[in-house]
Amino acid sequence: MGGEDLSSQWARVKARMSVELGEATYNSWVKPLELIGIGDGQVMVSAPTRFIRSWIVAHQTDRLLLLWQDEDPSIERVEVLVSADTRATGMEAPLPGDESVDVISQKPQAPAASSPAAPTQRTTYDDATPDAMGAPLDERFTFENFVVGKSNELAHAAARRVAEATDVTFNPLFLYGGVGLGKTHLMHAIAWEIRRRHPDRKVLYLSAEKFMYQFVRALRFKDTMAFKQQFRTVDVLMIDDVQFISGKDSTQEEFFHTFNALIDHNHQVIISADRSPSDLEGIEERIKSRLGWGLVADIHATDYELRLGILQAKADSLALRAGAVELPPGVLELLAQRITNNIRELEGALTRVVAYASLVGRPISIEMAQEVLRDLLRSNEPKITIEEIQRRVAQYYNIRLADMLSPRRARTVARPRQIAMYLSKQLTTRSLPEIGRKFGGRDHTTVIHAVRRIDELCREDSGMEEDVDLLKRMLEGTSPDLG
Repeated sequence: MGGEDLSSQWARVKARMSVELGEATYNSWVKPLELIGIGDGQVMVSAPTRFIRSWIVAHQTDRLLLLWQDEDPSIERVEVLVSADTRATGMEAPLPGDESVDVISQKPQAPAASSPAAPTQRTTYDDATPDAMGAPLDERFTFENFVVGKSNELAHAAARRVAEATDVTFNPLFLYGGVGLGKTHLMHAIAWEIRRRHPDRKVLYLSAEKFMYQFVRALRFKDTMAFKQQFRTVDVLMIDDVQFISGKDSTQEEFFHTFNALIDHNHQVIISADRSPSDLEGIEERIKSRLGWGLVADIHATDYELRLGILQAKADSLALRAGAVELPPGVLELLAQRITNNIRELEGALTRVVAYASLVGRPISIEMAQEVLRDLLRSNEPKITIEEIQRRVAQYYNIRLADMLSPRRARTVARPRQIAMYLSKQLTTRSLPEIGRKFGGRDHTTVIHAVRRIDELCREDSGMEEDVDLLKRMLEGTSPDLG
């Protein structure tokens, strides 16, 4: 097959990939690929970096194969190499007539596509360098940029101790907490500090998903010994979001042995997850037991003071980057009060406000922030539950919470129960059958009757209307708590 034909086929394959993936994804991942040649039923392409190659291998080789088979039914596989690895294939020259293919080697050679390719030297797992195995560190995530408060002071102190110690102190160090509370920030900070203090120590930081990918890759290349050698000889192994190996039996088995080998040789292991070791689901008991061996430090939900401190630190950095930015204190207080669950969302909200002010030329105010962040503030409004409604109504009418679920029909109990059902219908998105089940397994027709009855009483009795309105305002957070 001539080079012109081959380059045309490659152009058609890439054009179809562009349509399927969209311009942004195509330009990032597929466009940089270069065709090396075809031989023995195999298409060989090169990627400029190991990172791009890894993504293509994980996500697109099957699709590339199907598209190539549409062009040439004799194709049986697609091999993706890194540009540096193609020198071993003997197919370094560009295809004739294909100006888009860069010359990898300047040595004069015959066009690769004019004859069957020489058998390629297959890439092995051992080609991966430690940097390629790990994940990049974010230079913003240092101890200096971490705001400490009551909710994270233990995790911060433990991370500092491990990063600064000359010997292993807590092994493993297990950090856990909800999404966006600072686990990854502390992991990166530890890695930066160890590299600064002890540049000779071999630190490997990666996500649990990448650990799993590297292990699967080693299995694919039948080179698990190289995997073991590289992972078990590091001085510090850091694995983020370990909950993602849940249910992956073979990966858990290898993680277990890697963990044991490092601990036995007194090498530091640092793990993070979204919950404590004992609460990890789908993780073997022996692994959960070992994860709890050292120090387990949790990061609680942030309090108002910590959120305000984080915003002030973020505001300082934004002001430096964006020039003089006037941020009224009330704006930071609004964000600290309303966005409570996720530090990433909190910092992102402030960035949005500053960016909007800079782009539109509008001064920052509380009203402007509320307008720009309307969707985010709404999503962070506290969700009212049926259980909370039952508790508040029982407290207001001085009855037992159990009475809400009991079959008692005395008016002193039945009326508050009906009010609670009415408020559950008004303030939650639960269906009538769901509400009925929450009130001692009652039928949905009972809930309908309660809603209609309270509606009638509110129209007829101003005292009842005031009671219901007060309860509604308390549940929505616009009135003081009864306690």
